[in-house]
Amino acid sequence: MSQAPPPSDSLTLATTPNAVRWARLHTTDILSRWRVPAKVIETVELIVSELTTNAVQHTEEGEQVSPYSSLSPLKTFELVLQIESGAVRVSVCDNDEQAPVLKQPGVDATSGRGILLVAAMSSKWGHYPVRNRNKTGKVVWAEVSLAPATERRRHERAQSHPGQPSETGHSALPHTSEVDPRLLGRVLAGVRGL
Repeated sequence: MSQAPPPSDSLTLATTPNAVRWARLHTTDILSRWRVPAKVIETVELIVSELTTNAVQHTEEGEQVSPYSSLSPLKTFELVLQIESGAVRVSVCDNDEQAPVLKQPGVDATSGRGILLVAAMSSKWGHYPVRNRNKTGKVVWAEVSLAPATERRRHERAQSHPGQPSETGHSALPHTSEVDPRLLGRVLAGVRGL
């Protein structure tokens, strides 16, 4: 008896300013269809906002032509949503080869918090380069557990072995890091207002 493959969905968007909004709407629609809990959808939506904003902003850097102009070359990025191993996995593949940088900006900084928020809101995150004949760039991914936080912490304590590297080998920010909850609240309120 074979099992059905885990749910997976992908969406390719042009790197226009409205792409972030479309990515969020698509995420909410797909995860609702998959019956993902509302709290998890809210967290994944924030992560999608940050990752797709980075994909759009880094593609547009240095361009002098409006992204809506017919003179502007069409650039795209891909959003992939999956449920695997008890988590929602978000992956964004863009054309920028530069790896994301985890910064600790000051409270008054107006930018630079995207990857910090992704790291704080996800159970795991990372990135890897994409190099093949048709495309170069990177994939940035993050996972949000479907299990309640208390159950997840209990499982992590049982599975953790201090001093050993993580199984993914990718960058991660522990959930015990000092992330200002007021900052996260302001960002979440701003995203909801979009």
